[in-house]
Amino acid sequence: MKFSALILALGLSLSISTVKADEKPLKQLYVNNYENVLGTSLEFKIISASEKQVELAEQAALTEIKRLSAILSSYDRNSEINKWMIAGMNKPIKVSAELFEMLNLFEQWKTKTNGALNVSAAVAGNLWAQAEKSQKKPSKAELALAVSQMQEQHYMLDQKHLMATRLDNAPLAMNTFAKSYIINKACEAALKTAKIDNIVVNIGGDLVIKGDEKDLIYVTNPLANAENDLPLAKLNVGNNAVATSGNYRRGFQIGKEWYSHIINPKTAQPVNEIISATVIAPSATDAGALATAFNVLNVNESKELAKTVEGAAYLIVTKNGQIIESDNWKDYLVKEDHIIKTINPSVAFNQAEKPWDAKYELIVNFEFNAIQGNTHRPFVAIWVENDKREPVRNLALMYNKTKWVPDLRNWYRINGERFKADKENYASVTGATRNPGKYTIKWDGKDDNGNYVAQGNYTIIIETSKEHGTDEILRQPMELKKSAKRATNAGNVEISNVVFDFVKKK
Repeated sequence: MKFSALILALGLSLSISTVKADEKPLKQLYVNNYENVLGTSLEFKIISASEKQVELAEQAALTEIKRLSAILSSYDRNSEINKWMIAGMNKPIKVSAELFEMLNLFEQWKTKTNGALNVSAAVAGNLWAQAEKSQKKPSKAELALAVSQMQEQHYMLDQKHLMATRLDNAPLAMNTFAKSYIINKACEAALKTAKIDNIVVNIGGDLVIKGDEKDLIYVTNPLANAENDLPLAKLNVGNNAVATSGNYRRGFQIGKEWYSHIINPKTAQPVNEIISATVIAPSATDAGALATAFNVLNVNESKELAKTVEGAAYLIVTKNGQIIESDNWKDYLVKEDHIIKTINPSVAFNQAEKPWDAKYELIVNFEFNAIQGNTHRPFVAIWVENDKREPVRNLALMYNKTKWVPDLRNWYRINGERFKADKENYASVTGATRNPGKYTIKWDGKDDNGNYVAQGNYTIIIETSKEHGTDEILRQPMELKKSAKRATNAGNVEISNVVFDFVKKK
């Protein structure tokens, strides 16, 4: 049986040859994952010949992320930006170089985008958040007032003395491209501190690659964004930043209508024409700013804006499914077509069995529990067994280092001997920012060889494990035939709110 599970996090030796005493240590890839960092997930991928150096690099990056979060976070009441905002109006205050730089960058991008990017977009964002609570859309008067407030000048900057003067009480938030700024600084701190060859820092789908190696990156399909859905594109990117912004993971639900969390500051309305934009650029802040701006501007405006950033490449997806690529986007595409795979449609079933209806799929949603003082993501294996307790399909495997895979004892007993890995198994993923700890996995009814199984009774198994810690297993039996089904499970120490939905594909 061929192993075809999605590997979501892998620490993999690039070479497993024996190292002789007079040979240099081999370079290896180390991967580590965290949840609830800057309000989303965090992944490190570091290549080095020394695990000790990797640990130094990772700690340096984490320290830098924590330091900058304490300066720029809109969610931390004690952050420097929040303290500056409540310090009083018309009062020049000396600020850190980092806060000054971000305030200055927002002014530059407000000008470059003709107001499409605005540090005070939170004015309208807060209005729509309140509308979701009341389940009543903002009035025209409320929207007009928000637009008027956002168009004001909110602060003055004195570059010589690093002074910033607040001019009004509009809420300001650095979320637009603060992640990209922080990711870049984290990479620089890691490379400065430790002897490593390459590093990728990925926070919520925005990432920076620095060093000698290119990184394989999957671009999430905004219309099919489960963890194991086929990507929209596969890229090879080195020494660049990649950012994706889109409306398909976060927003406001008012009645039956879904509204994007991305707001057009010129109208105070959530955007709806563009559902995803991915940008590759040498500068992390440029990539993050462009990706967000492309969701607000029309396509022609985005094309013109991209010309102002040397080397920028992009892929834009409109609400009607149109895909717009820059001329240089193809320079990053993986040449081989790994996305569409040939399958054998002729499968023999017993006369009493009916083949799986290809119109149906099983969707599994779950979230990792937030554990105080421990942001490491647990290892997870998800697979399907038939009514004879025979393994049918591996759906997902999330882990850090290969040496800890046996800790997933039940999964390893079945799959350990035939487990193989290649570079596709440790691809990075760029997509709209996810909520921390929330994941979606799908099963299309095929086995590990790509053939449809029969309709019938199956058990979905989720095993979770922590290094030298828990090993929990959750089993959910389901009858999967030509009718919708739902099952729920409270979960265990590591995961909760597990929902299994057998439904027609949308």
